[in-house]
Amino acid sequence: MNTLFFTIFMLFVVVMLTLDLFVFHKKDHIVGVKEAAAWTGVWVALAMGFAVLVYFFGDWMLPPADSTVDLGAYRREMMSEFLAGYFLEESLSIDNIFVMIMIFVSFGIKKEYYHRVLFWGIFGAIVLRFIFIFALGALVTKFAWLLAVFGVILIYSGIKMFRKKGEEHIDTENHPIVKFASKHFPVTKESHGHDFFHAGKMTPLFLVLLVIEFSDIIFAVDSIPAVFSVTQNPVIVYTSNIFAIMGLRSLFFLLSDIADRFWLLHYGLGALLCFIGLKMIGGEFFGWHVPTLASLAVILGILVLSILLSILIPQKKVQA
Repeated sequence: MNTLFFTIFMLFVVVMLTLDLFVFHKKDHIVGVKEAAAWTGVWVALAMGFAVLVYFFGDWMLPPADSTVDLGAYRREMMSEFLAGYFLEESLSIDNIFVMIMIFVSFGIKKEYYHRVLFWGIFGAIVLRFIFIFALGALVTKFAWLLAVFGVILIYSGIKMFRKKGEEHIDTENHPIVKFASKHFPVTKESHGHDFFHAGKMTPLFLVLLVIEFSDIIFAVDSIPAVFSVTQNPVIVYTSNIFAIMGLRSLFFLLSDIADRFWLLHYGLGALLCFIGLKMIGGEFFGWHVPTLASLAVILGILVLSILLSILIPQKKVQA
């Protein structure tokens, strides 16, 4: 891994997060659809810009290719892997958006505080995923058969998504994170605006942040191994993950009011997890090789088809 490149990338992330919290969202407010759409466009554009950067400088910013390898082909492959990882992570993160909506609604959090909670939740995810991805990358390099194990886990998760029944509420009092925090730390009964702590005690808003972080860890158990199915380069896995989760906040606000319309999406995500799982198992035991561009086409195809069918076949019509 090129240390200079990674340092510049992390500085870019810090600058963007600083601008986000202290310039563009300095005051608590409800993020509207237009603002969310604009920010979603910004993050997608930044991700596509990074893909172009990989295409032109992939041999410099990533582990050096063999001198006998066609550098043009190497850079194209790196860009394809980044795009496949990015869209895969973005697709799977949509299911995480549904979970976050349930968390906010169940805890009765005011909409003007959503962005603050999501900001710090994503900040924590950036740190945790750094540890998770590079640790997993080292393990996969040493024990390649682990990919097949994760393939089985992804297929199991995909089947669970097919059986999912649209849970709409979270038991806030009996959630394991809430019970643990309330038992071991002082917690205020009332909220205190957007403060996470008051008079040396945790506020309910901080408990929501902990629950969000916990849900992201659970989500990462599926999503990160899935990205390793299209690339085993930890730099590509991490950068594609970071661009996806940094755009997750704006995508959350864009979809939060219309998420229930995409009722077939979790079936599509289940199919996607099963495809990735079979790909990982087949690659390890049967020598299957699915080109990166083919994987990218399947990922985008399943996502788009699930959304289109949800729009064309409304859930109310099916229930009737």
